[in-house]
Amino acid sequence: MKNNENQLLQHPYQPNIKLADFEGPLDLLLHLIRQSEMDIYDIPIAEITGQYMQYLRQMQRHQLEVAGEYFVMAATLMAIKSQMLLPKPPVSEDEEPLEEDPREELVEQLLEYQRYKQAAEKLKDKEAFRQKEFTRTAMAVPPEFIHPQTAPGTTIEQLKEAFEQVLKKHQSLEPETATVAPEKTTVEQRIQYVMQRVSQGAVVFEELFADLKTRDNLVTTFLAVLELAKHRRIVLHQAARFAPLILTPGKLSEED
Repeated sequence: MKNNENQLLQHPYQPNIKLADFEGPLDLLLHLIRQSEMDIYDIPIAEITGQYMQYLRQMQRHQLEVAGEYFVMAATLMAIKSQMLLPKPPVSEDEEPLEEDPREELVEQLLEYQRYKQAAEKLKDKEAFRQKEFTRTAMAVPPEFIHPQTAPGTTIEQLKEAFEQVLKKHQSLEPETATVAPEKTTVEQRIQYVMQRVSQGAVVFEELFADLKTRDNLVTTFLAVLELAKHRRIVLHQAARFAPLILTPGKLSEED
C-alpha cells in the first residue's frame, strides 16, 4: 500500500492544485479522468480512487478544510471498488449472466455534469463577448419620422371607438338572413364620397355610414376616412368625451 502511495506522489501528472479550484467532487473526478486520459465510459476505478484519495490526503496534510461532499464521493468510490473486487456468483450454462456495472451511476453523473459544465462555458463566452459590446444611448427621434396625430384634438383610439359604435348600430339593424353580393365599392369611391360631403359643410362621422347596408361598405368607408385624415385632407374634431366626431375640410383640401 505504501508503494502505491509513493507511486502516486511521484506520478508525472500530479499538479499543484487546491480543492478550492474545483466546484465539487464531480469536477475533481472529471479533472483526474482528463489528466490521465481515461475513457469516461470505462473508468479504471482502482486507479481513479487512488488518485482521488491522494488529493484528499494532500489537502489534509496542508491543514486545509475539505468539504464533506468530497468525503461522500470518496466513500462512493471505495464502495464501487469493493463491488468490482468481489467474485462474481457462478452462472449455469442455461442462464444468461446479469452483469450490472457498479460504475454506471457514477458515469451518468459525470456525463451530466460534463454537459452542464460545457453549457456554462458557452454562456461564459457569450457573456465575455457581450461585455465587449457598447449600447448607444437613446437619441431623439428624427423629425421626419414623427407623424402628426390623425387629427387635431382626436386620437386613433377615439376614432376606433366611434367606428365600433357604428358597427354595433349596424349589427342591430341587420336582417337575420341576407344575400351576399360581390363588393363593388372601392376605397377611392368612398374617398370621393366623403370629400363631396365635407366640401358642403361639417359632417357628423356616423352620418357617413347611414346609407350603407353591408359590413364591407362600412369598413371601406372607415378606411377612406383614415386615408383622408392621414393626408390631412380632412380634420376630425370632438368637443368632449363621447361627443360625436365632426369632419371638416383639412389644410390640403383648402389648398386644392
